[in-house]
Amino acid sequence: MWCHWAMVRKKGSLILCGAFLFVAWNALLLLFLWGRPPIGRLGDGGGAEPGGREEWGVRKGGKEDLAGEVFRLAEEVESELETQKQLLKQIQSHRSLWEQQKALGKRETEDIKDENNDLEHKKPQQLPQLPPQKDVLEKSNEKNAEDVAHPSDTKLEGDKELPKSQLDSTNPSPQVVIPILVIACDRVTVKRSLDKLIQYRPSEELYPIIVSQDCGHAETARVIGSYGSQVTHLSQPDISDIPVRPEHRKFQGYYKIARHYRWALNQVFSTFAYSTVVIVEDDLEVAPDFFEYFRALYPILRADPTLWCVSAWNDNGRDGLVDPGKADLLYRTDFFPGLGWMLLKEVWAELEPKWPKAFWDDWMRQPEQRKDRSCIRPEISRTMTFGRKGVSLGQFFDQYLRYIKLNTEFVPFTKKDLSYLFRERYDENFVKEVYSAPLVKLEELQQGGLKGSGPFRVQYSSRDSFKVLARNLGVMDDLKSGVPRAGYRGVVSFLSRGRRVYLAPPEGWTKYDSTWS
Repeated sequence: MWCHWAMVRKKGSLILCGAFLFVAWNALLLLFLWGRPPIGRLGDGGGAEPGGREEWGVRKGGKEDLAGEVFRLAEEVESELETQKQLLKQIQSHRSLWEQQKALGKRETEDIKDENNDLEHKKPQQLPQLPPQKDVLEKSNEKNAEDVAHPSDTKLEGDKELPKSQLDSTNPSPQVVIPILVIACDRVTVKRSLDKLIQYRPSEELYPIIVSQDCGHAETARVIGSYGSQVTHLSQPDISDIPVRPEHRKFQGYYKIARHYRWALNQVFSTFAYSTVVIVEDDLEVAPDFFEYFRALYPILRADPTLWCVSAWNDNGRDGLVDPGKADLLYRTDFFPGLGWMLLKEVWAELEPKWPKAFWDDWMRQPEQRKDRSCIRPEISRTMTFGRKGVSLGQFFDQYLRYIKLNTEFVPFTKKDLSYLFRERYDENFVKEVYSAPLVKLEELQQGGLKGSGPFRVQYSSRDSFKVLARNLGVMDDLKSGVPRAGYRGVVSFLSRGRRVYLAPPEGWTKYDSTWS
């Protein structure tokens, strides 16, 4: 801009200088003409006086010389006038250019001034930049974990200190987003599952539903698509067959399920960058307090390193084996239940690099993955399966799964103190309660000769004795890496004929025997 104004000033100086020269030249010309003596008054002597013949170049030729001199002067005047005319034109053209440059410079100056004014005017209206939602949620999660991790700490309420145990230490921040991942394939009955999830979902923002579909089944895709923006529909891109050894060809479906789980969980944690997820399959119906249950247990899961999942499922949750009056009763279990379960991003980062090619749920139950960690499960299931059709061809469905009782009572878990689920406190109370219960025989339970509602303890000492007792008492008898379904420290808790029963190993139990499978 400075160079621009310097150029304009330079051109203006040239124009003024030209105008000054024009005026000065004309003034000199007039003075010259006025100073000439009249024609015909020449000096008498031969010497030349000012204005004499020698000065004018007049010769002795007389009138001819005078006429020639007049014509010569006229031509010079005409030439001079033409020169002055060209000079005036140049001055005029430079003046126009100078005016244009001056006007342009003025406009630019005004524009810059206006822009500066606009910026100054807008500055106070700009909002401070907020951190990304992910960062806010992570900080909230860390704060929740810190609050729950130290149940013996104290907090101030005004001027009064309250023990941490007297506070609701499990009340999570309402800003924690808990997505629901629905694993789907070719069941159009996924509609039943989605309808219940949407019906009971308290907030679309806090509980986004992601449906990940394998198989490429068009009719199922249309059903999922009919929910529009209420769900996010993902399609697993690789639906090709997986090369397996000949004896595993009949298990092709299990290989595809494991591949789908890996892909879908990577989408949740890597693409969407969530810190946790609740996984359900397309044949599960949820309870009215399904979302409340997971929200209340999320901070416990994050704070207790001896936990690695929260499950909505009780493997022995059949009607008659659970206490209908204890809908709020929760347990720790060493058996991975699945069927509606919560997983943290940190645990997935541990599992994903070694994720199996098939039979992922049994793989999760191996000691190498479990690492002596437990899950939380309810007395009464918060999910129920309605899918007899599947890769397992209805295994256990007719005998067990179809009879699982689904909770119908809403329990306000977020308003309860769930700190009793921390391992140290839980183990002390659990072991004391189990082994203080009277030891009875199977026949005594079956014949109904016992008095009171229990609890009672029935003891097993081997794999075979466990299976015999489990079958006779109506609970599931299979073991995975030595761990019984719904068991904790080898103990399975259930109701039998209205009495609380603990099917337990001898007192002093230390570890599972992985050969019991």
